[in-house]
Amino acid sequence: MQDAEVGWIAAIIIGGLAGWLAEMFMKSGTGILTNIVLGIVGAAVANFLLGLFGVTLGGWLGYLIAGVIGACVLIFAWRAIKGRT
Repeated sequence: MQDAEVGWIAAIIIGGLAGWLAEMFMKSGTGILTNIVLGIVGAAVANFLLGLFGVTLGGWLGYLIAGVIGACVLIFAWRAIKGRT
């Protein structure tokens, strides 16, 4: 996330947008705070996972793409865990 050069306020805004896009795509029905958390944590998860394959995303657009991908992965994982119990 350090290479993205996105500040904290921008990370919250972009994370919220990424979480909202993931919510619309996955039809999860989460709130705005959850969207922000999903987007920010999702971006970190996606950057880690993409880094394993040698792919790096930088800047605002890269952070948004990583956030959406990561948030979708987190929503999918949550549903998989929640469905088992």
